[in-house]
Amino acid sequence: MTRELYLQLLTRRHFFGRSARGLGTLALASLLERDSANAASRKSASAQPGGASHGSLRTLHFAPRAKRVIYLFQSGAPSQLDLYDYKPKLIELNGQGMPESYTKGQRIAQLAGQKLTCVGTKFKFSRHGKSGAEISELLPHIAGVADEIAIVRSLHTEAINHDPGVTMMQTGTTQAGRPSIGSWLSYGLGSENEQLPAFVVLTSGHGQDQPLLSRYWGSGFLPSNHQGVEFRSQGEPILFVSNPKGMDAQVRRRLLDGVRDLNQLKLERVNDPEINTRIQSYEMAYRMQTSVPELMDLKKEPQDVLEQYGAEPGKSSFANNCLLARRLVERGVRFVQLYHRGWDHHGNLPAEITRTCQNVDRPSAALIRDLKQRGLLEDTLVIWGGEFGRTPMNQGDMTPGNYGRDHHMKAFTIWMAGGGIQPGMTYGATDELGYNAVVDPVTVNDLQATLLHCLGIDHERLTFRFQGRDFRLTDVAGEVVKKLLA
Repeated sequence: MTRELYLQLLTRRHFFGRSARGLGTLALASLLERDSANAASRKSASAQPGGASHGSLRTLHFAPRAKRVIYLFQSGAPSQLDLYDYKPKLIELNGQGMPESYTKGQRIAQLAGQKLTCVGTKFKFSRHGKSGAEISELLPHIAGVADEIAIVRSLHTEAINHDPGVTMMQTGTTQAGRPSIGSWLSYGLGSENEQLPAFVVLTSGHGQDQPLLSRYWGSGFLPSNHQGVEFRSQGEPILFVSNPKGMDAQVRRRLLDGVRDLNQLKLERVNDPEINTRIQSYEMAYRMQTSVPELMDLKKEPQDVLEQYGAEPGKSSFANNCLLARRLVERGVRFVQLYHRGWDHHGNLPAEITRTCQNVDRPSAALIRDLKQRGLLEDTLVIWGGEFGRTPMNQGDMTPGNYGRDHHMKAFTIWMAGGGIQPGMTYGATDELGYNAVVDPVTVNDLQATLLHCLGIDHERLTFRFQGRDFRLTDVAGEVVKKLLA
């Protein structure tokens, strides 16, 4: 058997394997339809695809409440006990030994073998809005939108360290190499704007946290044009997209046309889907040369909007990224992922968490208000939270007024807003020391299933066949948390 014949047979199996299954069938059909249109447009070297919807499914499993997602990922794991989960009993036991009934035989990250001491928060909590949500004094702006958000206090995860924790939240499993949420949505739903990718990533913050790895927004075994594209709010918006000195748009167009024609010839010979992916990626990069600079120019925003977010054009910050997230979803981007580092507070937590909250509180609330004012919140799902929680036991220095917290997988808090989520509610609860989720526990896969449901997708039917198995975002688990739905 010749190599060419082998590749043809291989890609035929690839085609029929993908086209025989549920939502993947619809996504593939839509992508093939778009590819045919693109092939026709490529006959003209000067063809410039417009902003019409592309990659959209012909039908969804449910009536969608959300069209897009903004995920404000707090990398490093915020302390739920100091922000959203008030525990008077833990404060009462401050400085005393942690009851062994909670911790015996349990996985403890860095505290194993040490004396376990209860540490209650030093920050005041109060109730806010008609919902009466209990929120820490560290988050006065988020407290101001308490009636717009649903606080989930009973999330738990399988991971106890940062890398597998982030991987689990983004891909549905602790194993590296699976597609991220944004990649699944790009594959299944596409973008509403051909000038921009369906999945955009923005990063900010610093600290002692684990590094942000590009595989957190990778496409895994999905075609590589579904991976997240990282935008930067300072300096060159996207690396390696701008023309080098001496090359203008006309020269770049001719160069891309030549490369495209060579790739097209190869595609016709071997039928490798990744060649078509490469062609699409080059064309997207060319279109972004004109669409992205205008998008990233925050100076065009009114001064009162900049002040609302605390944004400063030209600087790298979470505030700038929240405002950019709004600008991105306005333009049809399907999934915007913000990563903000600075939450890994093993020691000196009171001072460190205060500083981090000052960076994220105001812009997080501003995003909710801005989306609502523009009529976008009702069909934009916003998620705020990290990869796991922090322990009720102290770590490090515990002199008066100081303490730290280790990683905690048994219980943590996130919040959600807009896009089909019931506003102004608190869902689930932990025990009196905040150690275990005891009322309405929610797994990471449950959260992901709920996210997909809001977008009109049955999480069990968005699949991709790889190495003889059908994979999905929620792996082999996950149930929609129906009580969270509006």
